[in-house]
Amino acid sequence: MTDHSGDRIALFIDGANLYSAARALNVDLDFRKLSDWFSQKGRLVRAYYYTAMVEGEEFSPIRPLVDWLDYNGFTVTTKPVKRYVDAQGHTRTKGNMDVEIAVDMLELAPHLDQIYLFSGDGDFRRLIQAVQSKGVRVSVVSTVKSQPPQIADELRRQADAFIDLNDVMTHFSKPKAPMKDGLARTLERTERPS
Repeated sequence: MTDHSGDRIALFIDGANLYSAARALNVDLDFRKLSDWFSQKGRLVRAYYYTAMVEGEEFSPIRPLVDWLDYNGFTVTTKPVKRYVDAQGHTRTKGNMDVEIAVDMLELAPHLDQIYLFSGDGDFRRLIQAVQSKGVRVSVVSTVKSQPPQIADELRRQADAFIDLNDVMTHFSKPKAPMKDGLARTLERTERPS
């Protein structure tokens, strides 16, 4: 096995997608432990976290996490959730961060040896292919051990390596805190992948 301890690495975390995977596995993440664990895999150049946020609410349940990440070395990218009415007249929300992730990953790729993408979104297959063509190895972190699986098969096949979140959660999970019903519904609404 090749030693990659000197590799320049970066984490790209699709917040909504990672939240869904962790929820499907019934675990809470400890982002300090997560950052420390991946820092042991090489020289952590950057850790990005992407999420859409509901604007205009008195309290945003995702705000404390975003603030903590921002103060603790993560590069946080947010944008407002868009609300729309579907064909059946239901109000829906959309907060896709795919373009932001793709632009940042392509810009940083020439300065990296390894990328860890925390997402199961099949739309990233072509992005991974483009980054790999620049000589960067890409590992995808998601899970197939939930019902339904949280990763698209085409993304898993394109990646150089697949890390099942369920298999590594002991390294960076924390005890699941009980949530009040209103908070659980709000988080589900704001962190649901589009």
